[in-house]
Amino acid sequence: MTEAERWLSVEEIAGHLGISKETVYRWLEKDGSRQIPASRIGRLWKFKASDVDEWIRRGEAQDERGGSV
Repeated sequence: MTEAERWLSVEEIAGHLGISKETVYRWLEKDGSRQIPASRIGRLWKFKASDVDEWIRRGEAQDERGGSV
């Protein structure tokens, strides 16, 4: 059996990406498919690093001005 990828908190995914927590929360406010992939568990947001990495590779992390992470 393979080990399942663990879920990361806002703080952990921000550290993984080298960005601020505020940027993560801003990405959570985006509409539709441009929103960072996450799951809400109660009041907490949880992330899979592999899903977020793929989202960034697809260019979804770009802001409205065309900048990226």
